[in-house]
Amino acid sequence: MDLGHTEEEEEFRRTLRAWLAKTLPGLPPKPDPLDWPARRAYDMGWQRTLYDAGYAGLHWPKDAGGRGATPTQHLIYLEETERAGAPYVGAGFVGLLHAGPTIAAEGTEEQRRRWLPPVLRGDEVWCQGFSEPDAGSDLAALRTRAVRDGDDYVVTGSKIWTSHAEVADWCELLVRTDPEVPRHRGISWLALPMDAPGVTVRPLRTLAGTAEFAEVFLDEVRVPVANRVGEENDGWRVTMVTLSFERGTAFVGEVVACRRLLGELARAARANGRWDDAVLRRRLGRLNAEFTALWRLTQWNVSEAEHALRRGGTGVPGVGGSVFKLRYSQARQELYDAAAEVLGPDGGALDADEAWTADRLSSLAYTIAAGTSQIQRNIVAERILGLPKGR
Repeated sequence: MDLGHTEEEEEFRRTLRAWLAKTLPGLPPKPDPLDWPARRAYDMGWQRTLYDAGYAGLHWPKDAGGRGATPTQHLIYLEETERAGAPYVGAGFVGLLHAGPTIAAEGTEEQRRRWLPPVLRGDEVWCQGFSEPDAGSDLAALRTRAVRDGDDYVVTGSKIWTSHAEVADWCELLVRTDPEVPRHRGISWLALPMDAPGVTVRPLRTLAGTAEFAEVFLDEVRVPVANRVGEENDGWRVTMVTLSFERGTAFVGEVVACRRLLGELARAARANGRWDDAVLRRRLGRLNAEFTALWRLTQWNVSEAEHALRRGGTGVPGVGGSVFKLRYSQARQELYDAAAEVLGPDGGALDADEAWTADRLSSLAYTIAAGTSQIQRNIVAERILGLPKGR
């Protein structure tokens, strides 16, 4: 494991910092957080800026339209953009962090040429159609059916918690293509055009008042067989690739944001007199240790992936991402509980996080999002510790 940086990597950091310092002041104001069409335009505008500067898909393979950067350079990029307060991927989350990397790793050359460049340019947005009303944590229980009819699949069913469906052009969709085989073996991964006849989107409002999730209803929707990524009935394996990306580096920028928030909380506590509380100081100190350890764990996971890549591996994150996701979910909730204690009932004001109340509410979902904590514990137990599977 190598947690240090080479001179080349430090030069990459300096160049990126200079570009961010020059570019960020010229960005337009952020839109209303409840206006998702405006948020899509803002997020995709930033993605186009990254594309024009050569930072889009930084770690994607060059033959997939990326820059072919090392995992360590990607980590530096995430760290520096978060520290500088650059826009998050926002509406581009699924395409850039889930579907795009999956297509780059598992798609055909034709599929890579069709779908990856528009994601990198910010021209097209993807959503995730995995969970169903009766298949959330137990994803293999999904029932959305795809029946082969010539060169198409005819898809019928429904999805829930479909991220960014209301502004998406495409959906990474899991369907059951063979109901007669064991459930993990009868699933396929499709790219669904969201404007296809028979697709209905119904937004869901969250506790924070936003609507980044939706229900999606599919009524005999025709999806070309050519839109299948991977072989028919091999979708579970392809999905594990998607989830590896989701749990591997998708939350890295948020760890940096949490460490920044800790610093702001310490300053706020000094300003309002709460710093005199020794118990609170210990609480913030322990959280600082937690997030420092999470950052080091991230570096370890990235270093491991980089060494594997040099030995001819795929670069797909390993199961260490489940260890990270498990602890990060709990630590984030503890952080925002501490923020409520420091700032009091009126919330106060933080230097760079005026929406901390909404962030606190959203933190409650992290033990469920991207695989529940129970699922992560099973993965750690079975794939890392070698314990027998539960019955």
